[in-house]
Amino acid sequence: MTTFVTILTPGYADWETALLNAAARSYYGINTLFATPDGEEVVSSGGLKVTPHMAVADINVDEIDALLVNGGTIWSTPCAPDIAEVLRKAHAAGKTVGGICDGTLALARAGLLDEVAHTSNGPESLPDTGYKGVEHYRDQPQAVLSGKIVTAPGTAPVSFMGAVFESLGMRNGDMDFYLGLYGSEHKAA
Repeated sequence: MTTFVTILTPGYADWETALLNAAARSYYGINTLFATPDGEEVVSSGGLKVTPHMAVADINVDEIDALLVNGGTIWSTPCAPDIAEVLRKAHAAGKTVGGICDGTLALARAGLLDEVAHTSNGPESLPDTGYKGVEHYRDQPQAVLSGKIVTAPGTAPVSFMGAVFESLGMRNGDMDFYLGLYGSEHKAA
């Protein structure tokens, strides 16, 4: 069974991976799991409480297909958890690794954005991470898929969802319809 693990932190941005996990679980039968830095309950910026399935240290990359980092304000603070090791392990194992909004900072700290096309909330948000991939930065409002790395600004949860599914070879006409449905508001005048 295909399995996604989404890493959540205190104050996570609850809208950023909501569509992705809902579509994965409800429409595609994907096992959606959640991890937090210490395995403890977290509360989103909107007040949604989540009791995770595991701590980040308990993630077994051999048992998952995608490891996703949800954004939140903690990633741009000195309190940001260090999840670089599990991100690098997942990438080395050929798994999809994704980050949305400030979750991309965790990918940058792990060195995963140094040599691949990527995006984030803005090019100025990444340099304080040890990031060396400025020449690969794409200043665009949609998600960027490069190999098995998926990045998106916080305003792009729909294209982030599509890129994650595409990275796993799951993009088809049904997914394109779903993406069009949820993205249609952005085409309105």
